[in-house]
Amino acid sequence: MRIYPAIDLKGGRCVRLRQGDPNQETVFSDDPAAQARHWVQQGAEWIHVVDLDGAFSGSPQNAAAITAIVDAVSVPVQLGGGMRELERIRAALDRGVRRVIVGTRALEDPNFVRHACREFPGAIAVGIDARDGYVATRGWGNVTGTLAADLAARVADDGVCAIIYTDIATDGMLQGPNLAATEQLARAVPVPIIASGGVSSLEDIRALRALSEVGVEGAIVGRALYDGKLSLSEAIAVARG
Repeated sequence: MRIYPAIDLKGGRCVRLRQGDPNQETVFSDDPAAQARHWVQQGAEWIHVVDLDGAFSGSPQNAAAITAIVDAVSVPVQLGGGMRELERIRAALDRGVRRVIVGTRALEDPNFVRHACREFPGAIAVGIDARDGYVATRGWGNVTGTLAADLAARVADDGVCAIIYTDIATDGMLQGPNLAATEQLARAVPVPIIASGGVSSLEDIRALRALSEVGVEGAIVGRALYDGKLSLSEAIAVARG
């Protein structure tokens, strides 16, 4: 299993939000590129980047910081936040991003992910953010009536390379991931699942690694790394078994 250290961008800075609430923000770095280099030095094989301003506004807002991150590291970068047009996806990939994560548009326009996968094969993932099992969109501000499992089944047929599953209730809370919901989703679709939200200990990593046999390919880790509760190098070692 792979560990994806997270860099969440807001106003060009590296921050973390509590349960996605922009009013509960902690700033960890004014230099996201240096933060990315630090994670690579600790053994990161991928960097997970979210343009929070893009997620809330609907269009990318941190292009300079994203470019700086891509230029600073030799490992691939996956990017989400405001990726709601094919032109924006193309611009991100041209900038050097390896994988783009589509969130809100995946739910609101059933044809969009299919078109994106055809246009950019192997480079499109879908982010499914759920609260109590239901998909939340537009920076988690809108909880819909669509079940996460139903959206996952639909985009799996469209050819996505991965699904990033976030349980909003656990995000930034350092109380462990929602293992049951993650396992249920992994068993439901033939697409690799990347778990996000709540990972705070090596035990959490071991528990997610045990789900690799049902399709959990990786785990995104954020606040626990920034707070020093987890060492990235140790987390990677455990994830590799």
